[in-house]
Amino acid sequence: GCGNGELLAHLQQNRGVTGYGLEIEEDKINEAIANGLSIVEQDLNDGLARFADNSFDTVVMARALQAVKSPDLLLLDMLRVAREAVITFPNFAHWQNRIHLGLKGIMPVSEALPYEWYNTPNIHLCTFKDFEKLCAQHDIHIINRFAVSDSKKGHTPLMTALIRQVPNLLADVAIYRVSKQKPE
Repeated sequence: GCGNGELLAHLQQNRGVTGYGLEIEEDKINEAIANGLSIVEQDLNDGLARFADNSFDTVVMARALQAVKSPDLLLLDMLRVAREAVITFPNFAHWQNRIHLGLKGIMPVSEALPYEWYNTPNIHLCTFKDFEKLCAQHDIHIINRFAVSDSKKGHTPLMTALIRQVPNLLADVAIYRVSKQKPE
C-alpha cells in the first residue's frame, strides 16, 4: 500500500496531483491522514473492485507489486481503473544479489531488499526480464522503463549509462510506466 503516504505527499506537493492512497495497516493510515492525505483502507490482495473502470489517469504502485498474492491480476486491475500505471519493484537479478545467493548460499539482504527471508513481505521476487515477460503475456504496453540504483555512493556518467544498458544485472530498482493500450 501507500504506507505513511510519503510518495503521495511528494506527488501532491511537487507535481500537483490529486490522489488517494491505499493502505491496510492502521498506524500507517492514521499517520497519512494526520498529514492531510486521503487514504482508503484497502487490502491490495482483494483487488480494486471498489473502483470503476477508468476512474484515474494513473495508478502508482511503489515497491508493493512483489508483495501481493497475485501481481499479474493486480496489474491488470490497475490498468482497468487507470489509463496508465507506474510500478516500481526491487530487481532480484541485481549482480550483488546473484553473488550473495551464489557464493554465500543465503538470500541476499540489501537496500532494495532489506528483509531476511523469513520476515520479508516480498513473496514474488521479480526481475526486469520477468516483468517484461508478464507485460508481453498480457498485451501490456511498456511506455517507459527506468533502471535505478539505490546506491548512496552516486554514479559516474559511465556507470549510469551501463545501468541503462544492462538493467537486469546492474539496477537495484525497476521503474515501469505501462498502459493497456499502445499510446497514440
